[in-house]
Amino acid sequence: MTTRSIDKVLVTVKYPPHHFERLRKAFAPAELFIVDKHDEEAMRAALEVADAAVLEGDLDERFWQAPKLKWVHCDHAGLNGSARPEVFERGLLVTGSAGRSAPVLAEHVMLFALLHVYQYANFYEAQKRHQWGVPGYEQLRGLYGKTMGIVGLGHTGKELAVRAKAFGMRVLGYRRSIGSPPPGVDLLYSAEVGDSLDALLQESDIVALALPLTDHTHHLIGERELRLMKPTACLINMARGAVVDEAALVKALHDGVIGGAGLDTYVQEPLPPDNPLWDAPNTYMTPHCTPAVPDRIGRSLDIICENIERFRDGRELLNLLRPDERYTKG
Repeated sequence: MTTRSIDKVLVTVKYPPHHFERLRKAFAPAELFIVDKHDEEAMRAALEVADAAVLEGDLDERFWQAPKLKWVHCDHAGLNGSARPEVFERGLLVTGSAGRSAPVLAEHVMLFALLHVYQYANFYEAQKRHQWGVPGYEQLRGLYGKTMGIVGLGHTGKELAVRAKAFGMRVLGYRRSIGSPPPGVDLLYSAEVGDSLDALLQESDIVALALPLTDHTHHLIGERELRLMKPTACLINMARGAVVDEAALVKALHDGVIGGAGLDTYVQEPLPPDNPLWDAPNTYMTPHCTPAVPDRIGRSLDIICENIERFRDGRELLNLLRPDERYTKG
């Protein structure tokens, strides 16, 4: 096993003192350079000597030109903003904090799903009018007995499967690799064995997107895929906005091709006031914001500290960005 040293570390994340002390101890005896990411001169100087970095944001061309840099941790979940071809050509190891918020992201999906099947917007409007009930409420049915289709079975997808099963749902899963279904998943589809998304889309009452944005998943859900879904189904996007063709989604919602949507991510953020998604029917939206888990920073540091040990020992890193996850279409 090859060992690797860490001597100097660039840090742009602003951790509270007690969390920062944990980071310092984990990297010891390495020297840490605490830099404001907007201070160009300090960033340039640190990147001349750093062989590791912990960043608040994503990589840019300064990082793949850094002469000694070997490993960068971006302290957030989705790494599509850093997944440029130059990163892989340079041989940089890039990791992220995926999984730190998985339990509450799964809750967020369930929130959207419940709002959809309960048609809560109609009841809330009736409440404001002091109106008892809404027309057609007798026809509503809960999540129990319905089918949840989860596209992407990483940290969030696995947490979601367990929660959907607890609601008495049938759970379908789709992921790249084959293997045993995670807990809660009744039927697993896999790209590795040639399965398409079609069956999952056709059978699901709720379709939840919880996968990375890559060149392969850009506009994974477009007009064709939306037409495969049930006219009563709800599409929930907790991935990245560009996983869905937003223009096709708006049209599908207005035309009644699908029953509704729950959206937390968008192609352009903040979402412009004139974006047609604001007025799409039966659509629930949140501004890329989920309530935090207790000690989210601590959960990030769990990942970072584990990866410090793995890096030094020459082992594979957690949440490592892979070449097939590159993203060039955004």
